[in-house]
Amino acid sequence: MTDNGRELGVDVGALDDELESHDYPTSQDDLLEEYGDREVVMGDETMTLEELIGPMGEDEYESADEVEQAIMNMVSDEAIGRKNYSDRTPPAAGEDRQDEGAPEQEGQREQESF
Repeated sequence: MTDNGRELGVDVGALDDELESHDYPTSQDDLLEEYGDREVVMGDETMTLEELIGPMGEDEYESADEVEQAIMNMVSDEAIGRKNYSDRTPPAAGEDRQDEGAPEQEGQREQESF
């Protein structure tokens, strides 16, 4: 994750540093015993580490990066903010880019994420 523990709408706060300093490889049980009650903020939603990665049932994590990837895999798409939005690149010539399913757009239907 980034230096401040926030990436792609997910904020792990101080847990980022704790995961980095933890000894690996480590079992999921040990990880959750130590940090399971730490909160992860995803937009307007907050979940504990145990709620996020507990259901995965992993036996072991090899690194902090592997734990952080598990966190990112388990957060909902609500954490990423507005779908199909980028303030970095304008549409290419001839590209008709729209925010599919965006509220208050006539003729648009709600887009389901998977």
